[in-house]
Amino acid sequence: MTSKNPQIRIAAQEVTRQFANGSGVFAADLKVHAGEIVALIGLNGAGKTTLMKLLLGMLKPDSGNVEINGRNISSMPAADWKVVGHVIEYPLAYPELTVRQNLQLVSRLRDSNDPHGTDVIIKELSLGMYADRGVRSLSLGNRQRVGLASALMHHPEVVVLDEPTNSLDPAGVIALRDALHRCVARGAGVLVSSHHLDEVSRLANRILVMNGGRIIGQLPPGEANLEHAFFELVRQDDEERNKS
Repeated sequence: MTSKNPQIRIAAQEVTRQFANGSGVFAADLKVHAGEIVALIGLNGAGKTTLMKLLLGMLKPDSGNVEINGRNISSMPAADWKVVGHVIEYPLAYPELTVRQNLQLVSRLRDSNDPHGTDVIIKELSLGMYADRGVRSLSLGNRQRVGLASALMHHPEVVVLDEPTNSLDPAGVIALRDALHRCVARGAGVLVSSHHLDEVSRLANRILVMNGGRIIGQLPPGEANLEHAFFELVRQDDEERNKS
């Protein structure tokens, strides 16, 4: 596919979606450029997963626009979604199939022309000893690895991962970190949500903070006390909203 602006992989402008209980996402603006990893952090209920679903077309916004590679997602043809890889909430896999069979199926669905893609991603995410085991028999952490492998194996230009290090052991975290660095080296734009602030600081080029459904600020990855800076930003935002 030919991007209208290949330097901006994801662009959201004034994206709003409010639910009946008053929660949601409000006037969210963000950009993820080619070759960068952007982290989205916030307390539980801040709206991170909802925003990611809006960026991927899983939810329709009440207002605002989302573009992927310069194309508005409301009119993107199905073929253009093949450059996107994502894991949102739970990794998707057929439990009755083996790890290898799941990844081969994903490869066919993505029309991958790389005959070695399945073997490469199995090696990169250290799934070799589980490759011919049914997904149903795997631990939660290894099922997470399978979901991540499915999202990354086709060399996507856009990667959106919701709490990808959940359930991963330290070796899995390092394998994912290396895989994402390979993605951005190829020019992908990566958006990842996390509550593991130490890992975010190592991984991200930029850190966006969400609170109450809004993006309230940005923190530098090299912040000496990232956790303190994060909580102080949230506290200030809560205080301002309580005044209004």
